[in-house]
Amino acid sequence: MLNDTPVWAESTALVLILYVTLLGAAVGVRDAGHIGMESLLVLVPERVRNRLEILIYALVGAFGAIMAWNGVILGESVAPYKIPTLGISEAFNQAPLVISGALIVLFSIEHVIALFRGEEVVPAWH
Repeated sequence: MLNDTPVWAESTALVLILYVTLLGAAVGVRDAGHIGMESLLVLVPERVRNRLEILIYALVGAFGAIMAWNGVILGESVAPYKIPTLGISEAFNQAPLVISGALIVLFSIEHVIALFRGEEVVPAWH
């Protein structure tokens, strides 16, 4: 009984890890919980700091866009194949790349707008 694990358990766990990890990365961008360059930013004047923060969020947003775009390409290329133990398309594994990439773009835009307005994005987890 204890050694009678369902065949789908491991595959399901791997798929769920992809979703949790990649969506967690997007939330990290939203809440500014990612590893940033704050240690360097505190050393520069306020005017320069804002410009550098905008640059950082532009680069993070570009990374998210590239991630989403390549997730679509990868998903399309593996869509005909099935995860054997789950019976679903391999593209299901690439969906979190697309979703997370799109969210990273949106959250980066949110931060840039807040910087232009002189506001601060309030973290979701406070």
